[in-house]
Amino acid sequence: MYPFILAILSAFLFGLSTPISKSLLSYWTPQQLAGMLYLGAALGVSFPLLLSGKGFFSSQANRANALRLFGAILFGGILGPLFLLAGLKLASASSVSLWLNLEMVATSILGVILFRDHLGRRGWLGAFCVLCAGVMLSWGEGSAGLKAGLLLGMACFCWGIDNNLTALIDGLLPMQSTFWKGLIAGTCNLILGLCLDSTPHAGGSAIVGALLLGSISYGASIVLYIMAAQGLGASRSQMVFASAPLFGLVVSFLWLREPLTFFHGLAFGFQILGTFLIFKDQHSHSHSHEEMEHTHEHRHDDGHHLHAHESRPTSLRHSHRHAHESTSHSHPHWPDIHHRHRH
Repeated sequence: MYPFILAILSAFLFGLSTPISKSLLSYWTPQQLAGMLYLGAALGVSFPLLLSGKGFFSSQANRANALRLFGAILFGGILGPLFLLAGLKLASASSVSLWLNLEMVATSILGVILFRDHLGRRGWLGAFCVLCAGVMLSWGEGSAGLKAGLLLGMACFCWGIDNNLTALIDGLLPMQSTFWKGLIAGTCNLILGLCLDSTPHAGGSAIVGALLLGSISYGASIVLYIMAAQGLGASRSQMVFASAPLFGLVVSFLWLREPLTFFHGLAFGFQILGTFLIFKDQHSHSHSHEEMEHTHEHRHDDGHHLHAHESRPTSLRHSHRHAHESTSHSHPHWPDIHHRHRH
């Protein structure tokens, strides 16, 4: 249940970004705003990192994790938000929120085909319910326009790659990977955006607003999503995260006064049903774990982390370098960071 709560909270924080970004696009170009939002994300996680004493670097990150982080930065930090904000410039915040359901579809398909993810019948039915919710919302809101739809489709494809790569990063803490993703992607997009349009449009309030929104809707949201994805797998965490458009619609109504309709209520019911089915989609079979050593957040009452700590409750979540011995067993599980075996 803990990873699901993290995924829902992450979705809520990200849902705030679409309608508020719509307002900020009055002061920034899409590429400039993408840069500011991700620099805000880096700024938002830098203070907790300093206070925690973990630092910005990790000596335990290997080449494979560095390549995964590079891919996540390129697709999720640079290209994805750029396509999103370009589409948001053309369409209403409500319509763009609806298109974001495509991220769940892209993540699931890429996860199953390329990243050893797994979905059972309940999971696919849950995915279908979430997709139906998006179709209902789109039906009620009308078309966001062909060009905007293509831009949002490209953004969701990029985030599908990002989500699957991020779920496999185990050499960096979620805040560390979020910091580097925000710093590198934000700097690249902001510099390119200023080179393409150097005319200043944003004042102090717009700068503060963009950085604050980035720290909450991208920084905190990404950290929570990474923690959820490592516990659920990319597909399931993304399906729960697919509730973000619904939160975006509510905020669009409250912030931008965009209308809510009967279709929104009907879609919300399908979203709840889909999330319930996804939660129930565990499966059990005999499987083997190879000997390995890695770093990620874990607890000691899950049957996989049997190393000892003095005076530490088994239910306490913590993160450090630890080793696993090879073992074979059978139990209900999700495709989390320890269960990427083939089926």
